[in-house]
Amino acid sequence: MEFLRFDAQKCVLCGQCVQICPFAALQVGKQNIEVGDNCRMCGLCVRSCPEQAIKFEQHANEIDKAEWKDFLIFAEQERGEIHPVTYELIGEAQKMAKKVGYEVNCVLVGGNGTKQNAENLIAYGVKKVFVYENEGFTGFRADCYADAIADCIAENKPSSVLIGATSVGRSLAPRLSTRFHTGLTADCTTLDIKPSTDLVQIRPAFGGNIMAQIEITRSRPQFATVRYRVMDSAEKVQNPDGKIIYCKASDEMASSRIKIISSELIEKHKSIEEEEILVVAGRGVRNEKDLQMCYELAEMLGGHIAFTRPMVENGLGDHAYQIGLSGHTVRPKLIITCGVSGAIQFTSCMSGSECIVAINNDPNAQIFQVASYCIVDDLYQVLPRMIERLREEK
Repeated sequence: MEFLRFDAQKCVLCGQCVQICPFAALQVGKQNIEVGDNCRMCGLCVRSCPEQAIKFEQHANEIDKAEWKDFLIFAEQERGEIHPVTYELIGEAQKMAKKVGYEVNCVLVGGNGTKQNAENLIAYGVKKVFVYENEGFTGFRADCYADAIADCIAENKPSSVLIGATSVGRSLAPRLSTRFHTGLTADCTTLDIKPSTDLVQIRPAFGGNIMAQIEITRSRPQFATVRYRVMDSAEKVQNPDGKIIYCKASDEMASSRIKIISSELIEKHKSIEEEEILVVAGRGVRNEKDLQMCYELAEMLGGHIAFTRPMVENGLGDHAYQIGLSGHTVRPKLIITCGVSGAIQFTSCMSGSECIVAINNDPNAQIFQVASYCIVDDLYQVLPRMIERLREEK
């Protein structure tokens, strides 16, 4: 296996790595440890070596792209259920897979009960679901989860691996891309694929001033994380023909150096991504007193208030309800922006909304480029009239 390297000066040929390897991929040679084709990049040998003589190679190599094919999606589980971002990744991967004749597969890692969730994925047209179930996987631990997914990648050689840009995904993706010495593009807003199977990964760069197109042309797999609520969810298919593959998840693979001393379930509140109506306060709202108009409008509509980054930095908004690259991505049915200029850092995270109403006194404001309805006027004249009209309607 080209990714593992042994330091001959440190290695004492103790054979501990050979004994702990769950795939019998290692054997003691005359002068060093020899690695066979069964290596799954699980990392157990690296972690267990008492002399720290084993490491993953730290540079990328060119590979034969024909050996790597299909999409693999990490199906994240949250409180025993599939995270909704997984279905968005499946939907986007299916669009691209048609262009190059690929399949869309998923990998599930978790404790008892994980197998039941695999059936839910099959219903969305997934061809294969690789299941790693072990009680040791209960509760996310980045090191052992990375071992399991690396095993799946090494065995199946997917061309592209898509992961949700959640707190779990952001911890997992860089570990995997480092292990396979290939690229990772974080927080993609658009994905496409070329006939060469190179993934086109588009995301804002340089503070959001440009949209960068990033490609990985010489190595595989290609890793990308995608924010929740950026893409359309997959639809259920009639007569799904996918299959569930149960993979070996040994106790050694599920063991982690992270020990959970205690845990407490935090009550889940409705997040900004789940809101169907949002009223966004931008820099044009001058102070906290004026902000009450936005709160009142949101309440009258049965929605919630949201903020741009400048409002949060000025102490007028809550980061939990910030829209933008440093905040959240939303796709409500209705979004009303009040005094928002429309920088790309903001618009790239809300442009998928069903109906966008923009209020700004600057006719050249960038927000009007994505708005469904443009109101060029002073928001201090518009908002009171909207609120009054809603009162009359009610």
